[in-house]
Amino acid sequence: MSVGEGELRNKQARNMSNGKCYCAYCGQSFKSVSELTRAGLCARHPDGPVRGKHKLYEGTEKTAYTCKYCGAEARTIDRLTASTCLHHPKGHHRGHHEPAL
Repeated sequence: MSVGEGELRNKQARNMSNGKCYCAYCGQSFKSVSELTRAGLCARHPDGPVRGKHKLYEGTEKTAYTCKYCGAEARTIDRLTASTCLHHPKGHHRGHHEPAL
């Protein structure tokens, strides 16, 4: 493991230690990973509304989140994922923005 990878893992561990976990699809916050996995279906799942479970966002908390496909920015994950993405792999506006790690 390189020094950069170790620092990233430490940041992620500190982020998780504050008790907040986020869904990468909808941005909903949870108190723990177990709460996220038991929460049920996600309204912004890529397969369609309520067609799949929440997915853990594995990045760190940031002041602004960037879409990994088009570079759009928003202050929160839920605001970023609320709109569709121009450069989504499924096609022009055929999927929501997805936060980069």
